Amino acid sequence: GREAGHEVCGGSISGMFGFFFCEGPVRSFADATKSDTDKFARWHRGMLEEGVYLAPSQYEAGFTGLKHTEEDIDFTIAAAKRVMARI
Repeated sequence: GREAGHEVCGGSISGMFGFFFCEGPVRSFADATKSDTDKFARWHRGMLEEGVYLAPSQYEAGFTGLKHTEEDIDFTIAAAKRVMARI
């Protein structure tokens, strides 16, 4: 995201992750409401077009599981970089 000029922050724990289009850090709901939800929506649509299905709201967590392979993760990262460059 930052490589493409976007303010983005997020975090993860175990297989759960999430992020926001804002400078961050996001420590509260009030912080989260300062993020760019329109940009998140454009990013989400772009990821769908790339074949990656994620939660449609930045307020939801994403999850990885044992069925996700290294190839799945690499595919998702590459798709995210392409979408970040487009939005």
